[in-house]
Parts: sequence; structure tokens; C-alpha cells
Amino acid sequence: MKKIIILSSIILTLISCGSEKKEAPNETVQVTGNTATLTDAQLKNSGLVTGKLNEQTISSVLKVNGKIDVPPQNMVSVSAPLGGYLKSTKLLPGMHISKGEVLAVMEDQQYIQLQQDYLTAKANFSYNESEYNRQKELNQSKATSDKVFEQTKAAYLSQNILIKSLEQKLQLINLNPARITANNISRTINIYSPINGYVSGVNVNIGKFVNPSEVLFELVNPTDIHLALTVFEKDMNKLFVGQKLMAYTNTDPDKKHLCTIILISKNLSNERSAEVHCHFEQYDKTLLPGMFMTADIEVKSNNAKVLPDDAIVRFENKQYVFIAKGKNQYEMTEVKTGNTENGFTEIIIDEKLMIETFVFKGAYNLLMKLKNMADE
Repeated sequence: MKKIIILSSIILTLISCGSEKKEAPNETVQVTGNTATLTDAQLKNSGLVTGKLNEQTISSVLKVNGKIDVPPQNMVSVSAPLGGYLKSTKLLPGMHISKGEVLAVMEDQQYIQLQQDYLTAKANFSYNESEYNRQKELNQSKATSDKVFEQTKAAYLSQNILIKSLEQKLQLINLNPARITANNISRTINIYSPINGYVSGVNVNIGKFVNPSEVLFELVNPTDIHLALTVFEKDMNKLFVGQKLMAYTNTDPDKKHLCTIILISKNLSNERSAEVHCHFEQYDKTLLPGMFMTADIEVKSNNAKVLPDDAIVRFENKQYVFIAKGKNQYEMTEVKTGNTENGFTEIIIDEKLMIETFVFKGAYNLLMKLKNMADE
């Protein structure tokens, strides 16, 4: 019986000790304002890494948007100088065309009339020329009056002027005056391509009458395309002619295109921005006029105090870092950030704090612990 009592006492003692252990409060992060204090065990398990501010060269990258453009000399609007009816064409938007290729055939009675006038003027010129030479000889011997000679001379010169003007009109509609005879008068003319490139627009259909001012076709030569960027006034002083940049499309951002700034506009728009024109170092046929692009421009390099990107946390639209304060204490401090490059970010902070020790790794976990405890 005595043994049973002793055994029961031992069991009760063990149960009591176990109960007291379970009821011991858990260790928690101590929070005072924006400072979190960890226990030695918590610090050991937190994986925090601390260090000092580093100084390194950080490049400032200006990111701007723009679109692919074509210089005016590479865009051609084709029209019929004297108007007429469109007899035939095979053009469709997107088709490739070569310089000198026939774009369309025009037809009109005025082409016939122009050739008729030219041949008639040439025939009359032969007579006027002979009469002028005859009157010139007679006038020299005073066999004819000066008045008659001057009238003959005026008729000769007028006819010569008429022929020269008709020749220019014929060349304007791509007819060679030297090849025009009474036997090959044509009622049609050809319109030829002035450039190598592509058809970007077809504005007529067969059988339509067009006036000289109307545009039949729009052509573009994309081999000299350039990038027109929109840059705001505050960033204009960072750019210069000859500066390099990398451009890419939104659909394929990994494919970079090297460009060089060739022209900076001097006129500002109502939005206080100006156009900056850039030349592609290598032509890429996948780049089409009108396509939107983004450009990264490295504008300067300078020494700056930096922290790893992981050391900076964002809370309520502000940026913070944690600074070591005393034993296992870490204070959350607001900072301003500058440029970012290769995993490091420039820190703009009070000079008095630059000698402090900062949390490089684990800052986000500290933020969560600090704010969660503050909400409780």
C-alpha cells in the first residue's frame, strides 16, 4: 500500500510538470513603434543578412515610347498629272514593286489631242523656220521691210516655244516626243513606279475618272525606316545626336534593336514633348511603319550608394529599409530610391544613416512580422 501511494505521487508530479510546460507562453516578436526585436532563437532561424551601404556605378536608363516612321523621301503618292480614266492595274496593298515597273494604264482623249497638237506644231515649225530664214536673207539685202522680218521671226520663235512646252507635257505623262509619229498616236499612257518598295494604299478602281490632284496609289520604301520617339521636355537635355539606344516591340520585348539618334526636334508640342528620330543600325523586314516600340536610353553613369533590391520593401506606397539598432533590434526607415541596375538600387537617405548596418536579406519577413504584430 505504501508503494502504491509513492507511485501515485510521482505520476501526479509528472503530470503537473507537463501541464506547466504546456501553459508557458510562446515567444513572440516584440514591437515598439517601427522597431522589431527578435530573440536569439528567432534571429537564428530568420535567415537575416546584414551589411553596409555599397558604392558603385549606376547607369540611369530613360524609358520612352514611340513608333516606326518613314522619312518623306521614302513615301510616294502617285497621281496622274493630266487626269484620265484608269484602264488597268494589278496593284494590291502589300505588294512589292520595283522602280520603273508599270503601276497602271490610264486612258483619255486628251492624250490623243496632246499628241496631235505636238505633231501639228512640228509641221508648222518646219514652215515657220524656212520662212524665217528666207525673210532673214531678204532683210539683209533690204529686199523686204523690217516689219515683215520681225513678224516672221516672232511667228518662228512662238512656234518653237509651243513645241518645247508640248514636249514637256508629253514627258509629264511618260510619252517620249522623239518616238511620236502620225502612225503611233496612243490613247493610253503608263504610270511607272518611282521607287523600290511596297504598295501601302490603292485609292482607285478600274474605270474611275481621276483628277490630277487625286492620289491613285501610295508607295513606301521601308529600307530606310526610322524610329520616332516622344521625349518630354524635362529629359531633352539628357539626349544628343549620335547617342545609342535599344528599342523593342511590346509583342517581342526580348528582341532588341540597336538604334542611333540622328535628329532631335526643336519644337515642343502642347504636351511639352518633342520627337527624337533614330536610325536602325540594321534593317529588319519584320518592323513595319506605324508599329509601336519602347526604347531604353542609357543617359548617364554615376557613383551612388546602393542596396540589394531585396533590402527594399514597399508598404502603403512608400519604400522602406530595416536598420540594425542594438541587440537583435531592427528599425523600419523610409527611404527614397533612384536608379536600378543589375540587382542593386540607388538609395537616397540622410547622410547620418549611411554608416548604419542595413538588412540585406529578410527585410520582407521583418515587415510582415512588424505589421502583423502591430495589428494585433
